[in-house]
Amino acid sequence: MATNIKHNLTYQLTHDLGKAIVTGTYKVNESLPTEAELSVEYDVSRSATREAVKMLSAKGLITSRPKKGITVLPEESWNMFDTDVLGWILSSNPSLKVLKSFTEVRAAIEPSAAALAAVNASEEDLAEIEHALERMKAAETGLDDPLDSDIAFHTGLLKASGNPFIIQLTDFISTALKVSIRYTNATKGATGDIEAHTQILNAIKSGEPDTARQCVKEILDEAIELINSNL
Repeated sequence: MATNIKHNLTYQLTHDLGKAIVTGTYKVNESLPTEAELSVEYDVSRSATREAVKMLSAKGLITSRPKKGITVLPEESWNMFDTDVLGWILSSNPSLKVLKSFTEVRAAIEPSAAALAAVNASEEDLAEIEHALERMKAAETGLDDPLDSDIAFHTGLLKASGNPFIIQLTDFISTALKVSIRYTNATKGATGDIEAHTQILNAIKSGEPDTARQCVKEILDEAIELINSNL
């Protein structure tokens, strides 16, 4: 029981400090309070504080050295593929520049994932993508969640690729999609394009990798164009 409490306190402190760093409460190249001071400020044990500092160091947000204290590292050192780091950034009203950068990463990955899915997808994979599409249709009449169903469709593509490296990006893509899809839908005044997603599924089911790649590329090109028009 005590171990769980310590773990929860450690994670909560990691979350609080991580979010404070990415939102600029603690500036890059500036020092954080010492572990002893953080322990008092957040009312947690020194051991829990020490573990939180180690976790933030592993995520690339800070460096902690004896006699030099804890220093916030530049953004380029942050592990953007860490879902905690990404979540903290995206929950703090991310700039359109950040959303564009993320969408560019999607544009480099998802069309290829769809093309691979057209070759490698199992019946189970196809059923999962088709179910997500049905959920998207249901969401248009208020019978499902438009965001969750859209995310399920796109992460289903990653899984169906059969490529273990692409599949490893599922949590990263899923975390960021929660913000980027919400933004693009709000800007367009509409939820996900059912027809475009249907074309993707049909291309994959028909074993047409080039068509599947192009269909996904068109969706992402539109998203990037939408962001650019508001930059």
